[in-house]
Amino acid sequence: MAEMPFQQESSRSPRYLPIAEHGLIGDLRSVALVGTNGTIDWYCSPSFDAPSVFASILDAERGGSFELAAAVPGRTKQFYFPDTNVLITRFFTEDGVGEVQDFMPVAGDGLAAESGRHRLIRRVVCVRGTVPFRARVAPRFNYGADPHTVRKLNGLLFFESPERSLALTSTVVMECDGRDAWADFKLGESETAVFALDLAGEEVPPRGCPHMEAEHEFNATVTYWRHWLHQSRYRGRWREMVHRSALTLKLLTYAPTGAIVAAPTTSLPEQLGGERNWDYRYVWVRDAAFAVYALLRLGFTGEAEAFMRFLTTHISPGCGDHAGPLQIMYGIDGRTELPERELTHLEGHLGSAPVRVGNAAADQLQLDIYGALIDSIYLYDKWAQPISSGQWDDVCHLVGWVCDHWDQPDEGVWETRGGRRNFLYSRLMCWVAVERAIRLANRRGLPADLPRWRQSRDTIYRRIMDRGWSERRGAFVQHEDSEVLDAAVLMMPLAKFIAPTDPKWLSTLDALTEDLVSDSLVYRYDPQASPDGLRGDEGTFSICSFWYVEAMVRAGRLDEARLAFEKMLTYANHLGLYAEEIGRTGEQQGNFPQAFTHLSLISAAFNLDRALG
Repeated sequence: MAEMPFQQESSRSPRYLPIAEHGLIGDLRSVALVGTNGTIDWYCSPSFDAPSVFASILDAERGGSFELAAAVPGRTKQFYFPDTNVLITRFFTEDGVGEVQDFMPVAGDGLAAESGRHRLIRRVVCVRGTVPFRARVAPRFNYGADPHTVRKLNGLLFFESPERSLALTSTVVMECDGRDAWADFKLGESETAVFALDLAGEEVPPRGCPHMEAEHEFNATVTYWRHWLHQSRYRGRWREMVHRSALTLKLLTYAPTGAIVAAPTTSLPEQLGGERNWDYRYVWVRDAAFAVYALLRLGFTGEAEAFMRFLTTHISPGCGDHAGPLQIMYGIDGRTELPERELTHLEGHLGSAPVRVGNAAADQLQLDIYGALIDSIYLYDKWAQPISSGQWDDVCHLVGWVCDHWDQPDEGVWETRGGRRNFLYSRLMCWVAVERAIRLANRRGLPADLPRWRQSRDTIYRRIMDRGWSERRGAFVQHEDSEVLDAAVLMMPLAKFIAPTDPKWLSTLDALTEDLVSDSLVYRYDPQASPDGLRGDEGTFSICSFWYVEAMVRAGRLDEARLAFEKMLTYANHLGLYAEEIGRTGEQQGNFPQAFTHLSLISAAFNLDRALG
């Protein structure tokens, strides 16, 4: 597995912080990762899927970074300003305590004219004693491939490349060498310094950010996030973790279109030295639909409404004809072309190449997306507001296609690159697609070909029960005519396909526990027993771990479920954030933070709370 290489690499490669040693800030268009050492080592401007400006998390030498930290040895701690996405990194030195406040202002509802500024503000404060600081701004445009120059104009520094330019304003004097800029300065108690990085363009002219403006922007950003979080209806036992997950999901939304990305990073490795490095800065229909479910659960109907608007405005059934009426993923603007390529000039996180941008899985057939999407539409209609007649026409089109094509082999929920199979999870979610559409038609009295839909639903059910069950294993299996287990079947009771106390399901749960569970952590499947076309192994998959909790809740195993949930919380990083996977020694692996993990945490907490009373 990935863990021993991780320990060896990290001991001889101090240039890279572990993935978990980061916090996230953003403005509903893009995000930045801020390390516990005060360095921004991932930032794409002006959008999630734009080429990076800072990417030293993927190449310490060529990626680019924005360093800002105490210039003397000391301890560091990081936390979020309460109930916000404003990140504080504190430096405890021999002569004083200082902190860096990192945030990206959100312009009103995220759609106002000033949002074109894409401003990143770093405010430095000495809170006790005196602290010397050092700043170094070293952008590397277009994933480190494009050259750039630096020039001073009207008190600002302009970093200019052929395709993109940034403007830096600072309340301390900066030196530069034509490529990078830096400053050494000392602050006494209560003194502050401000650095603001703007996208330099004609639409929003760059301007300075004096102390008073930084104070105003800080307060406005805090107010925005607290006002947003105030909508939450969750009052359960794990409020802090659930609300951090909600704030994280909100950071992964793209305000101009309502899109929700799977993760804000690319190529953070699922295994150090392996090839499982992918670009997740796109809209997976499945991930976004599940995120809508989680946010609706908490009372955030605006995000669900925005995603429905994204579907209506940017996606129309038929745009993915080569593999069905929908693609499995889209760009944040709804584009369908996401060509995958490798950036061979970047060494990868801790030397884990390849670094990829784009994603070839966009061309795969994954039948489960129709169930995830129609389930989210059903819940939106139930919990938020009734869908329109045009949206219902689209649902009918999708359900009709599912009725005709549900029995095809596909690449499955895990996007395997080892050939198509008759995956049980794909069948399950096709059943969900048809079943939820029937419910919606009955509740609203909407026109539908109900006899055909019911026949398809029942045929899918029988197929799963007949060919997805292994008598020898005493379990539902990964794909037809196999005996390999897969954690995706944990969704069977969650999707209401099977009673959570059905003897066949309880037997499956026991088999999964024995084969795929390690101290509450759940592996997706065994790649040795079920080759997926890729080299190497991976860590446990965190969404599966939360699905496992929820499955045990529904099976009435509350003590086990609560213990497993509490254990999962200990695997979060210091800020309550999760990557996609967890390694054997507890390290975060894969893209970070991951929407899948946080939405499943919300669902598990909600249902565990309700069961505990």
